[in-house]
Amino acid sequence: MTGPGDVPPEHLDRLRPVCLGLPDAYEEPAWVGVRWRVRGRTFAHVLTVDPGHQAAYARAAATDEPVCVMTFRSPGDEIAGLLAAGPHFFKPDWAADVVGLRLDADTDWTEVAELLTESYCVLAPKKLVALVDRPG
Repeated sequence: MTGPGDVPPEHLDRLRPVCLGLPDAYEEPAWVGVRWRVRGRTFAHVLTVDPGHQAAYARAAATDEPVCVMTFRSPGDEIAGLLAAGPHFFKPDWAADVVGLRLDADTDWTEVAELLTESYCVLAPKKLVALVDRPG
């Protein structure tokens, strides 16, 4: 990592194929970190939180040390279950359907792929969602 918000390359290597494999999805630099969008709407954002620079993220993730996090969209009826799944999940307060996940050595990347696909489906137009092979 070279600066505030930079994401470990190994995380990007796992996230990119999933996100860019979704119809009309594209990647762009975010204000910090990297985000993936569909039709101008962000369905995933990954960054390394530095409590001195991204205080809102640090508070939401309950950390006072740098940590790589991913935020994504989730259907409202699934948010409580995700938050109950363990301390890796957290709820930022800036949008009702946004959930955060700490990415580390214990990350279940199969679950991440499912969460990203579902997040995309929350925001994408129905015509694009119909093209998605959804897990489960």
